[in-house]
Amino acid sequence: MTAVFKRDLKSYFSSMIGCLYIAFIISLVGIYFSFYNMKGGYPYFGDVLNSISYIVFLALPILTMRSFSDEIRTKTDQILYTSRVSIGKIVMGKYLSMVTVFAFPILVLCLCPLVISKFGNHDFKGDYACILAVFLIGCAYIAMGMFISSLTESPIIAAVITFAILLVLQMMTGITSFIPASEFGSFIGCILIVIAAALIYFSLAKNGVAAAVLCVAGISVLVILYFVKGSVYSNLLPSILNKIPLTVSLNNFSLKTFDVTAIIYYISVGCLFVFLTSQSIQKRRYS
Repeated sequence: MTAVFKRDLKSYFSSMIGCLYIAFIISLVGIYFSFYNMKGGYPYFGDVLNSISYIVFLALPILTMRSFSDEIRTKTDQILYTSRVSIGKIVMGKYLSMVTVFAFPILVLCLCPLVISKFGNHDFKGDYACILAVFLIGCAYIAMGMFISSLTESPIIAAVITFAILLVLQMMTGITSFIPASEFGSFIGCILIVIAAALIYFSLAKNGVAAAVLCVAGISVLVILYFVKGSVYSNLLPSILNKIPLTVSLNNFSLKTFDVTAIIYYISVGCLFVFLTSQSIQKRRYS
């Protein structure tokens, strides 16, 4: 794992991708920090970071697009698959290398509250809680991008798909306003989600029987629930979709509320996609 970590971390800086990403994030945050916190005298850095966090996250596909797709394209993935290092350690080595690059600008951002404290009022607890939340959300999105990269041999396609998914997540609150809140509308939406989950499972496991059983069982439960207690579906789908984006709870941190549930959610999403990446690579290894 250490060898994979060092190799990938070195590649990010030898190809200038890591340097450009770090410079972009620091420059972006620096402009807002100078304008709002320094020139404007606004004492809360967490609020400023929250307002521009979507740009920070939408730039993450630059880091994740080559993680596995470039290995697949150049056929160097065969060397990794036949090495003595386990797939889990390979995935973790690549993941930690991307997290390390992402952590560089985050560490620089930790200096901003200290600078503010030299000139007046400050809120270390709220600012650093918001920085921690941004870091954990970024780690979860990196895991998501790494998983998408493991599904294609084109870094460009991986970047575009990751960017599109992150963009949809950022716009989810607005999108859900167009989704019907009626019982029947939520019922149909839940069925589509179950079908999508079964298709994803089939694409990963290539087990048609298990995917079909999962789909039929899920739909059966939804149908029974609809006829037994249909009121459960009232406004259910918009409520579920509104809770999916990780950045929704980011507002809690900028409002000086440390949301432990959100922290667990961020870590869980990251662990889930790291696991899915391992399964995707494992499937490719034996196919």
